[in-house]
Amino acid sequence: MTLTTTQATTQVQTVDTRIGKLEFEQGVPTLPTVKNLYDQMDFQRACQLFLWAMPLVQVGNLEVTLEGTAGAQSGDLAIYLGNEQSVFLTPNATTPYILGFVDLAKTGPVEMDIPAGAIAGSTLDAWQRPLSDLGLTGPDQGKGAKYVFVGPGQEAPATAAGDFLLKSPTFGVVLFYRTLDPDQAKGEALARRMRVYPFAQRDNPPATRLLKPDPDTLAKFTTMPRGMKYWEQLAAMIQREPVEDRDRFFMAMLRPLGIEKGKPFQPDERQTKLLTEGAFVGEAMAKANTFDMRFRDLRYRPDALWQYFLILDPMQDLSNYSQLDQRAAYFYAALLVTKGMLSQTPGTGQAYLGSFRDKEGRAFDGAKNYRLHVPPNVPAKQFWSVTLYDADTRSIVLNEQLRSQLGSREDLAKNADDSVDVYFGPTSPKGFEKNWIQTVPGRAWFVGFRFYAPLEPYFDKSWPLPDVERVN
Repeated sequence: MTLTTTQATTQVQTVDTRIGKLEFEQGVPTLPTVKNLYDQMDFQRACQLFLWAMPLVQVGNLEVTLEGTAGAQSGDLAIYLGNEQSVFLTPNATTPYILGFVDLAKTGPVEMDIPAGAIAGSTLDAWQRPLSDLGLTGPDQGKGAKYVFVGPGQEAPATAAGDFLLKSPTFGVVLFYRTLDPDQAKGEALARRMRVYPFAQRDNPPATRLLKPDPDTLAKFTTMPRGMKYWEQLAAMIQREPVEDRDRFFMAMLRPLGIEKGKPFQPDERQTKLLTEGAFVGEAMAKANTFDMRFRDLRYRPDALWQYFLILDPMQDLSNYSQLDQRAAYFYAALLVTKGMLSQTPGTGQAYLGSFRDKEGRAFDGAKNYRLHVPPNVPAKQFWSVTLYDADTRSIVLNEQLRSQLGSREDLAKNADDSVDVYFGPTSPKGFEKNWIQTVPGRAWFVGFRFYAPLEPYFDKSWPLPDVERVN
């Protein structure tokens, strides 16, 4: 920062700063400087608000997606079947997803009756904080149960013995689970036994619709909205949901930008310009915050670049602070979370590692060829998988091969020691076609490695996972 002074009728000081030249008359900002300062203040707030609002906007976009691709309404469920249809943020392309939402402001308390069987999932509020895991990792432990959701200010109904009462701090509740049976037909049959209905109708509950999306419209909803659509979605969600104490300062920052609870969102030209630029720069910050995290204890092992994909406490609030950066890092790349995804008990839940650069520290290039050497004895009781994601959409890589994932459930070519080499690139490696995932030139990507029911060698880090290497 440099300072110069000019002597005239009024003493003017000019200071060179990160945000340009600032002028002061006897220490008072000049009117052009005042305008610049307010623009900078609101622009910087827009960037930070972009990061703060991400989980809420993603839930709003999920509701729009379910309605737009499957015609789903509150209480309906939609089934998304692996691979080319799993165009959400970092989905697993092996197991079907069943997704739904309820709006407790419209329905009052809602009951969900889940069947016994091999399902795992979660229910979350509109900020994507888990209310409870479901199925194998939930309190019913896969035996089936009834869960009752109560919204803000709603009276909790008298539930039956064995029911689980969940009080949501938001009116919006997301329902999310996967069927783990490798037979998709059996998984879909299990999904059709799920029931969701207003609690007032529990004595004679209506049938729950299980919908399937329109594949031709899925691409429109692949990722979160950008530009002004991001702020429009945020404004809509703010109108529905209560304001929590932890967010009151953020709500104050939104007001000069035209977003305020109880008032229509009608931004003027200045606000539109600042919000549009703030969404772009905010997303650039989100990319850095996700693809090159700066958190402590991030690496799985010091001998490779693989990092823990989930560095977020699912409840987001720790003893002395709320996880703003950790929350943004996860929800830029992913949608929804369960407590089971942070399992510390060998043989239960899931574990996730991610890699965003090759062994030399370069971003993954869709026009180049790479190899991942997977050592033998992968510490996963159920199965393991490797999935490629497009860096721009954070959804699966959409390729002509129509395959984004490989793992222990596939018939892969193995080495003599039972290790596996997985190849990524635009063309198939001769002799390893079964072990190849096609990439798309001109599109950057990243890779996720999943352990289903991780075992002790994962937790004590004795099992190594080498970096992805560029090969000829």
